[in-house]
Amino acid sequence: MKSIPKNLLALLLMASLAFGALSSASAATPGKKPDASKKSAKPAPRAVKKAKPAPTKVRTAAAPVAGQSDAVMPKLASAVVVVIDQASGDILYEKNADAIVPIASITKLMTAMVALDAQPNLDEILTISKDDIDLLKGTHSRLSVGTQLTREEMLRLALMSSENRASSALSRHYPDGREAFIAAMNRKARALGLADTHFSDPTGLTAANVSSARDLVKMVDAAHQYPLIREFSTLEEHQVAVKGRAQTFRNTNTLVKSDAWQIGLSKTGYISEAGKCLVMQTWLNNKPTIIVLLDSWGKLTRVGDANRIKRWIESLASSHGSIKG
Repeated sequence: MKSIPKNLLALLLMASLAFGALSSASAATPGKKPDASKKSAKPAPRAVKKAKPAPTKVRTAAAPVAGQSDAVMPKLASAVVVVIDQASGDILYEKNADAIVPIASITKLMTAMVALDAQPNLDEILTISKDDIDLLKGTHSRLSVGTQLTREEMLRLALMSSENRASSALSRHYPDGREAFIAAMNRKARALGLADTHFSDPTGLTAANVSSARDLVKMVDAAHQYPLIREFSTLEEHQVAVKGRAQTFRNTNTLVKSDAWQIGLSKTGYISEAGKCLVMQTWLNNKPTIIVLLDSWGKLTRVGDANRIKRWIESLASSHGSIKG
């Protein structure tokens, strides 16, 4: 093998050294920066499930009592209720107050007002006739056909013991008869501003006699202005000679004989379409108060509701000094 010339060896050595320097310089040069406009995408946020809003607390519509916005009436069995301060007009409690419903024998308050508005002779003898028999519901009466009583006695029995035949007789003996009497009932209703009220008979045996609790507050207030209506509707009992035989009639509202109550006017009512009904003017917490209870089911539920209302108001008065009035 021929020896490599020295000068060629020197050249190769120099070339090798130059190539090594070039490689080192290339390795020391920084790489290309990523394009600043191309930012790395952030991961999508995890979907957050929204909490359901707390359910709204549903309460029976009731105006604040004694300034207490949390005043809640105990559960009542009546479907329609209004409790109002008669002097101030403040609504203490209401439930379905605008519902137009049958009012049964609450009708007889209007019957009594219309009968008295005619300024009749209260001593005039009225006679129960076949026209006074209830053919709609078939209700019983102790006033048999031919019974004769004064107009005052008929009015007393209609209000106190809700005697249907007595109410019918009052309407028949009105000037121009029963149809004129019913027309006068509806005129009186309009005059009192009872927009939800209509009458088709003087007894309330028909479900066509309708009103709202708000209207009935006005009707009770109007009837309370009549001394005889106040007196007759709150009698505990009364004895009447029917065809020569003494018979005792009792008030259909058992609360009138309770020492716990001070009642200035009372009227009950019942037909199947209306349920048990009760309206009263009374004194609660030393204030004149009107209570309207409609469409209550059960023998004693309207009385129970009245007592619950009384305890509620007295309890609030005891706790907070006095009820707003």
